[in-house]
Amino acid sequence: MATYVNNLRLKEIATGAESGTWGTSTNTNLELIADAFGSGTEAITTNADTHTTTVADGAADEGRAIYMKYTGTLDSACTITLAPNTINKFWIVENATSGSQNIIISQGSGANITIGNGNVAAIFTDGAGSGAAVLDAFADLELSSTLTVAGNVDFNGDLDVDGTTNLDAVDIDGAVQVDSTITVGADDQGYDVKFFGDTASAYMLWDTSADDLVFAGAAGIDLAGDIDVDGTANLDVVDIDGAVDMASTLAVAGVSSFAVAANVAQVALTSSSNAVAWDASAAANAYHITTENTTLSAPSNAVEGAFICIEINFNGSHTFSWNAIFNFAADTAPTTTDTDAKTDILVFRYNGAIWQEVGRTLNIPES
Repeated sequence: MATYVNNLRLKEIATGAESGTWGTSTNTNLELIADAFGSGTEAITTNADTHTTTVADGAADEGRAIYMKYTGTLDSACTITLAPNTINKFWIVENATSGSQNIIISQGSGANITIGNGNVAAIFTDGAGSGAAVLDAFADLELSSTLTVAGNVDFNGDLDVDGTTNLDAVDIDGAVQVDSTITVGADDQGYDVKFFGDTASAYMLWDTSADDLVFAGAAGIDLAGDIDVDGTANLDVVDIDGAVDMASTLAVAGVSSFAVAANVAQVALTSSSNAVAWDASAAANAYHITTENTTLSAPSNAVEGAFICIEINFNGSHTFSWNAIFNFAADTAPTTTDTDAKTDILVFRYNGAIWQEVGRTLNIPES
């Protein structure tokens, strides 16, 4: 009586059996052995959650092949059982299903292997019966020579380069996402790190010899958040060769020193319905060219201790008056020039309640 207890389920002919048919059975066995070195494709029923691949006894089948491709459309992960559970065999399995789902390769109640959609895995079964396991054939793979990869390498775990092995160069043409810390060098022994942009000769460099971060060429720094210099670290010197645009408040706790003139940009104020609105924060250094008789309104966004200045250019003989929040020497408002081609300049300081005059120059020719 023939048996099929081997890992390829070949017919094992009993001694003295199959007289006259032994050659046929042997040829079938040889063909099945050859099939085991080939490739096979098996379709999973649409949206099935489970599937069984059975290596047949003494007959051709797809599951016998060393390279096994699974096709079909899935809407959830599908568990594929390799049967019988006594087969100890090596497979290369491709998940070529549609639907972007995983397949889970199992044999018994032991470990299994999950293969992502579009991926290929090398596996082997231990054939341990009901408790059989499917294992990763390339787990802890060690190479004694060069590994060349023409396509992409996808790491779901860690890349560990340690011991005496040196990772001399890594050339990555695509995106790199790092979800944890990157450490370059060791304490007191660093390395230059350079980041290139799209502009020629523009890059950011950590220069280890100077322990400086360098922005070369057209490279700049664009901060969506804050620069925080705190603790015992002191920002001793900031050297800025270009313009600085402050869209909000600049608070200086110490003395501000300027090697050249500190210019506060002039902002024009216009009148509407015989009134001039003034934002003290946005227009600390303001000027107004008269177009009508007008009154200067109470400035908005007043901050205690702030100074503001206004230059009034009389373009025609117009009168100019002040809101009651402005307070003058001897509690008397100045008599503005109100004459064409003349200018008055006044400076105020806010004490938290009123704007107090600190200086005036009146009746200045405009040319």
